[in-house]
Amino acid sequence: MVVTQDTSETLATVLEKVRALGPTLRERALDAERAGRHSDETIADLDATGAFDIGSPAEFGGHEMSVRQQLDVVSEVSRWDGSAGWTVWAGASTHWIPVGSGARVVEEVYGPPWVGPRVAGSSHFPASRGRARRCEGGWIISGGPWTFGSDALWTPYTNLGCIADDGDGKYLVGVQVPRDQLRFLDDWKAAGMRATGSVSMRLAEDELFVPDYRGVDFRDVVGGTLDSGLKGSLWKTPSLGWSFSLMAGMSIGIAEGALDRFLERSAGRPLRGTTYKNQLDAPLTHLMLTEVHTKIRSAKLMTRANAEETDRLGALAAAGTPGDPEYMRMFSARVLAETAYSAKWCAEAVELLQRNSGSTAIMESEPIQRAWRDARVITLHGALNLEALSENHGRLMAGAQPHKDDGITTLDRFAPAPPRERA
Repeated sequence: MVVTQDTSETLATVLEKVRALGPTLRERALDAERAGRHSDETIADLDATGAFDIGSPAEFGGHEMSVRQQLDVVSEVSRWDGSAGWTVWAGASTHWIPVGSGARVVEEVYGPPWVGPRVAGSSHFPASRGRARRCEGGWIISGGPWTFGSDALWTPYTNLGCIADDGDGKYLVGVQVPRDQLRFLDDWKAAGMRATGSVSMRLAEDELFVPDYRGVDFRDVVGGTLDSGLKGSLWKTPSLGWSFSLMAGMSIGIAEGALDRFLERSAGRPLRGTTYKNQLDAPLTHLMLTEVHTKIRSAKLMTRANAEETDRLGALAAAGTPGDPEYMRMFSARVLAETAYSAKWCAEAVELLQRNSGSTAIMESEPIQRAWRDARVITLHGALNLEALSENHGRLMAGAQPHKDDGITTLDRFAPAPPRERA
């Protein structure tokens, strides 16, 4: 039986707590940037709002909100600090990996009490430097480093992408590794999203034995073929719709926060080169604000629709009537492309606000310049190659096949495929 719970009151409570914490997040943002990571106090404060529980299983005390509801939380956190929004997004959008790894991993990740995000993921692409080879009772892991480990500094486990080859060709394995068996590198020196602490990792030793249940063929993870023991329809939603709708929510929140800040700092500010004593009285400001509005609103409407469709498809799958494979592939290609466009439009909106904020807006203490950098970093995420995603979506629209691509963003999971033997 599929369990559906009403989380509307929980959503309202979480949003209220995030808004109350928001000014503190903004105040701490500069110190967090300089440190290259959030403070433990900030992680605990975010945890106290419930933001790290929005996508956690109800069976283990999580809020298990719909994707549409999670989108609102990610956007609200991002409105105050892009790096904090990224940290909440990474925590929420990664739940499908341990859940897709089977019931024993689920129990391990969500059973014990924990303050902060529950799981991180790293290097789930064919370019992974991690290696996995089968041995009696499990896997031997080697290689690395594993890069862009968002949230790994604060999670009890990180799921590492590793390449395996049993003789029939290479494939990707997701390996759940406890934090005490990892060493974190001080290499997160980025142009934006500086406080996310998205460091690289190495193993504590040259090789690591991992029990069999912690290493899962990633085709099984993305395909949802393993029983998690969880009952909610959230666990049947298409993972690309879930992850990337929330990613777009980051861009939207950052742009909305930058707009709030622009209106606040521009009131009563003279506009140099003109006779306007108040920038908000100038027609050029009005034209710019409408352009900013339309970019953000376009991204928001598209993203909300994708989140709602993700929830609908999850409910259908949970009821035993999953979406048609060709539609699922088109929907996932569309979500990827539209997320890339949402990130682009929101980054452009922030750039307009930055350009019209005067020279003082370049100072480290000014939130608009941070939003400017953070919004642009989202557009550079490895899974948001706008041109490549647009081509794949356009190929499907034209009746052609998309490019084959392994890893998290593969569309092949929805294409009919011959059965393969399970190891």
